[in-house]
Amino acid sequence: MATKANTEGGIVETIKTVVYALLIAGVFRTLFFQPFWIPSESMKDTLLIGDFLFVNKMAYGYSRYSCPFAACPFDGRILASDPERGDVVVFRHPVNGSDFIKRLIGLPGDTVQMKNGVLFLNGAEVKQEPAGVFEEVYEQQGPMGNLPRCENGPVGQGDICKRTRSRETLPGGRTHDVLNIDVNGFGDNTDIFTVPEGHYFFMGDNRDNSQDSRYAQAVGGVGFVPADHLIGRADRIMFSSAGRSMLYFWTWRSDRFFKAVE
Repeated sequence: MATKANTEGGIVETIKTVVYALLIAGVFRTLFFQPFWIPSESMKDTLLIGDFLFVNKMAYGYSRYSCPFAACPFDGRILASDPERGDVVVFRHPVNGSDFIKRLIGLPGDTVQMKNGVLFLNGAEVKQEPAGVFEEVYEQQGPMGNLPRCENGPVGQGDICKRTRSRETLPGGRTHDVLNIDVNGFGDNTDIFTVPEGHYFFMGDNRDNSQDSRYAQAVGGVGFVPADHLIGRADRIMFSSAGRSMLYFWTWRSDRFFKAVE
């Protein structure tokens, strides 16, 4: 028959186990992964508003903004493997300090240019193939209630918002979808950018609705991103909800749970 002391001892042990489990989970999150909600449509259709993912902070080694310690001993440098062209990366905006997620397009020393909505890397056109049309309902999305931009706009509430989709193949063979909204949009024709050493050039997959490296930092763009501003790589979507709250289970996108990020 259990005594009062034994019962109390069991409760204490249970509490200690829960506390240790939470501490381990906290350390694991701090050291290796960072949660990230997708707040905007700049990476559609690879990432949708309401996608939830964990950023792999160890993908490139600790940097200035992924190091979990107040006094980081790494002097702000990337220590492990180099980022690869085509990676979807979370980084710290060089000016306003917010966290951004974009696709890595230009490596140090590369030249990058857009001509008539087509990407050119080191003077060579990056191949695009038609990949149908991306469609979604024109309605408020996510906690902020953002409305999507449509190629077939203006579109009424509840109607179908469409964008032309292409499959882009980067040097090295990695492929991903890109969307088009505007003809001769502001970012469709640019000067030639030469990526400095120790920096990277990022773009959103929703090309006409992304403030990225094509735009100068002085006007709210990303510009060239220093290596020590990289936080980690997005590898897999863990959860996704199309609603204003994750508690609205009828808006969950179960087909996106545990989906790999291409």
